[in-house]
Amino acid sequence: MTSDPTIQKKRAPTLYVIIAIKLLKGALFVTLAFVAYALSDNNLPTEYQHLLHFLRLNPEKRFWTQLAIQVGQLTEARVVWVAVGTLIYSLFSLVEGIGLLFRVRWAGWLAIGESAFFIPIEVFELVHRPSWMVASILGLNIFIVWYLFANRDRLFRHHH
Repeated sequence: MTSDPTIQKKRAPTLYVIIAIKLLKGALFVTLAFVAYALSDNNLPTEYQHLLHFLRLNPEKRFWTQLAIQVGQLTEARVVWVAVGTLIYSLFSLVEGIGLLFRVRWAGWLAIGESAFFIPIEVFELVHRPSWMVASILGLNIFIVWYLFANRDRLFRHHH
C-alpha cells in the first residue's frame, strides 16, 4: 500500500453509518448528562410522578412503584456523579465519531476497543435477561468490531 497522501481514500458507506451511530450516541449521552445535571437539585420523586402522569402511565403498576422507590433514594450528589460519568462517556463516542470522520487510525482502534469492551457484558445480559434490544446492540457491536478491524488498512492510512 502506498503512503502517498494525495491518493483519495475510497468511499466507505458502512464507515459513514458507524460514524453516524457514534455521533448520535455521543449527542444522546451529552443530552442525558445535561438533563441529569439540570434535575439533580430538583425533587426527583415529584418530577418522576409528573413524568408518569405526562406519559399517561399507571404509577400503581409494580415496575413503576419499584422504580419510584429507587428514584426516592437518589441524592443530589449521586445524580451529579451520574451526569459527570455520562458526559465523560459521551465524549468517547464523539471523539470516536469525529476521529473516524477524519479517518484517523487511532480513532479506528478506539472504536474497536470501545465496541469490543461491551461485547462480554452484552453476552452476559443476553444469557441472564434475553431481549431483542440487547441482542441487536450485541450484533451491532460485533459487526462494528469486525468491520473496522477487517478494513483497518483500507480505511485508515498510517501517517508518518
